Amino acid sequence: MKAMSADRHIIRFAMAQPYLERQEELDLAIRWKDNHDQEARNRIAHAHMRLVVAMAARFRGFGLPLNDLIQEGYIGLLEAAARFEPAREVRFSTYAGWWIRASMQDYILRNWSIVRGGTSSSQKALFFNLRRLRAKLAQGDQRLSDQAIHQEIASALGVSLADVQSMDARLSGADASLQAPIRGRDGDSGEQMEMLESGDLPPDEQVSGIIDGERWHGWLKDAMTELNERENRIIKARRLSEAGATLEELGVELGISKERVRQIETRALEKLKAALTHYGQSAGRTPELAF
Repeated sequence: MKAMSADRHIIRFAMAQPYLERQEELDLAIRWKDNHDQEARNRIAHAHMRLVVAMAARFRGFGLPLNDLIQEGYIGLLEAAARFEPAREVRFSTYAGWWIRASMQDYILRNWSIVRGGTSSSQKALFFNLRRLRAKLAQGDQRLSDQAIHQEIASALGVSLADVQSMDARLSGADASLQAPIRGRDGDSGEQMEMLESGDLPPDEQVSGIIDGERWHGWLKDAMTELNERENRIIKARRLSEAGATLEELGVELGISKERVRQIETRALEKLKAALTHYGQSAGRTPELAF
């Protein structure tokens, strides 16, 4: 009841503000720009509160309180008044509309869902236009499948099909806490978080990977003994170092051409591959050179 009363009070206040003639608006803007006259800025802002209320009504479909939308829009309106350049000879309402809309949209994106989304310009466009485009396409041709509708929207907004499908799923569903209790068919209870699919490998595969890694490094260490001193130096500098020396750098260090360094590296890699293949076959495995 209090929220509704506040909405009505703000709307009545907005409707009661007098319109500004073009010259009066210009004079007030100049007073603010040249003299930082706060009264002049406030008169411009109050005279355009109708624009804030009208735009807030357009965003009510996102389920957020009208009063909050109006307050956010008013912040954008004040920002527009502070930045307005009267010398450009543009009506203030045209300039302010962008700031009001941007302020409301940012508020909606921050509060519509507990999951933050729509951070890029393309994602914002998708968030605020998907429902409208979906309804328009479905009304135009009711035989269109969801896949076809999603593809049309992706093309119209210049985003990927996956982005459209993901956003549509978000807009169609409600937020759910990961701590929300769930009860299984067998009577066991738990939380939603326990049902999330893990991206990690199963424990047995993790252990197997560790063992294979240790075995591979052991084979590599033994295989390196098959190389002569210069081959060993080149492989370590080129393939086993994070920095990764260039052919030219090694050529200068060893006193040979970079083409010669490349030839030695190729020959050394062939030796390593032969040695590692032999070790792997002996152990019934097929190691791969991870260079």
